[in-house]
Amino acid sequence: MAAGAVKHDYHLVNPSPWPLIGSISATILALGLVILLKGMFGLPKHTWWPIALGGLGVIYTFIGWWADVIKEANQGDHTPVVSIGLRYGMILFIASEVMFFVAWFWIFFEMALFHGHRTLTPDLGAMSGVAEAWKTWPPKGIELVPAFHLPLVNTLTLLLSGTTVTWAHHALQTGDRRGAKIGLFLTICLGVLFTSIQAYEYNHILAHKLFYSEEASAAGLYGSSFFMATGFHGFHVLVGTIFLTICYIRLLNGGFTPKQHFGFEAAAWYWHFVDVVWLFLFAFVYVIFGTAT
Repeated sequence: MAAGAVKHDYHLVNPSPWPLIGSISATILALGLVILLKGMFGLPKHTWWPIALGGLGVIYTFIGWWADVIKEANQGDHTPVVSIGLRYGMILFIASEVMFFVAWFWIFFEMALFHGHRTLTPDLGAMSGVAEAWKTWPPKGIELVPAFHLPLVNTLTLLLSGTTVTWAHHALQTGDRRGAKIGLFLTICLGVLFTSIQAYEYNHILAHKLFYSEEASAAGLYGSSFFMATGFHGFHVLVGTIFLTICYIRLLNGGFTPKQHFGFEAAAWYWHFVDVVWLFLFAFVYVIFGTAT
């Protein structure tokens, strides 16, 4: 049905292949992970091509499905009622992401505060014969990441990116497309800078074995939590950067208007969520629990 011919506020989508393609790709991706780790269907362990095939299928689904959504927006199918549904959907998606990090912080605080130890269990040191090394924090031989070096730079980078994406959003609302393009471009550059600094930090940690020593065996809960939390957050920054880049391309091609630009608004919401999560990670992972006591 052509845009403008509908007699109601709702958009009835055309039959789409993406749910089926996405489901098949996700199944192949899951089986590929099993094959990579354990082997399956006669394929030996460490066989990488099934998981690569599934991953490419999922990426293809993302591109195709979201391209269709963009086409619908450009055709005028996103009426005010449809836009409300899109907003609720984005809010619920961000809420689910918030709960992921809430769950992580919950178990981290549970083990670190109420069990009085930063290992996975209070008895890990005794079980592995390195109890003496764990009498102080950090354990003997364990080096932590200085909070006020690269992590502080990354914190300032994300805070600055929050201001530039807000600038871009305000400029778009007032019809200042040039200002919106500049603000959005700067935000993307800052996102790339954050990812680059984090990659350098990870390389430094792995090269110098900061969370491992012969005396303490490993940094237990803290080392695992560091990579889990900062790694997943880094992935979210990468996704947000791609999200903003797509919005920038749409803006260059004449997309978005002062009254209808939810695609950009959703990207800005997601970016602010990423900023807030990093502030919590910086405060607790790097500063409070990442400091020698």
